[in-house]
Amino acid sequence: MAITAALVKELRDSTGAGMMDAKKALTETNGDMEAAVDWLRTKGLAKAAKKSGRTAAEGLVAVAVKDGKGIAVEVNSETDFVGKNADFQKMVAGIADVATTVNDVEALKAADMGGKSVEQTVTDAVAIIGENMSVRRMAALSGETVVSYVHNAAAPGMGKIGVLVAMTGGDEALGKQVAMHIAAVNPAALSEADMDASIVEKEKQVQMDIARESGKPEAVIEKMIVGRMKKFVGESTLLNQAFVVNPDVTVGQAATDAGATITGFARLEVGEGIEVEKEDFAAEVAKMNS
Repeated sequence: MAITAALVKELRDSTGAGMMDAKKALTETNGDMEAAVDWLRTKGLAKAAKKSGRTAAEGLVAVAVKDGKGIAVEVNSETDFVGKNADFQKMVAGIADVATTVNDVEALKAADMGGKSVEQTVTDAVAIIGENMSVRRMAALSGETVVSYVHNAAAPGMGKIGVLVAMTGGDEALGKQVAMHIAAVNPAALSEADMDASIVEKEKQVQMDIARESGKPEAVIEKMIVGRMKKFVGESTLLNQAFVVNPDVTVGQAATDAGATITGFARLEVGEGIEVEKEDFAAEVAKMNS
């Protein structure tokens, strides 16, 4: 029987399987749709696809540094329990190792990991573990010295928050302290020059609206805004923040005192920015019986 594009699309729509998997399933079953669905389920591919609608907001961030390049990778799962699973942790460690050879998350997903792509490796793990999982994002950083840090480590090199710091000069100990600061304080940018202009403008407008509520003249408001924006930038940028190790100095000053220059940083926190749909138990039971 001829395997048409329409048949492949129908199977993909009903199972969520990939195009090549759907085509292979139909070829193996001579175009029999029901048999093709069973073939995909047998291979674990349909099961993995059916999980893909569920929110994966837990998981781990793994960090690795190799030859002056640091990477942080977020691999999500549905529950925190899976994050503690030894097989999941082993897979995440392998993905982090592969990540040191690429520069972005799309290249990482397509990269080889033990004879198959990272993305396929994760898909296969979904079928085995039984939860939706995904390689969500990746950060890469290069420099003279790159230091990594994991907050609340679940296993070596992986935990809920992963941080990278790039420096010239200084030493590993300083880098670790700065990385711990970043994990705790979560700066928006390295310096004022690196801040997103739209975020700065939005904050300025908010502060102006607040100031106008006081009824003060525009000339006075403008002077107030200068001070407030200086404070905002100081609190939002790494180099201008009070150093958690020694709040009497800024992070930038502490680095200068140690003969170092911080050239970049990255911070990934598990589930950051993911909206998790919450549903009460009664509503969930009602949906199951509807």
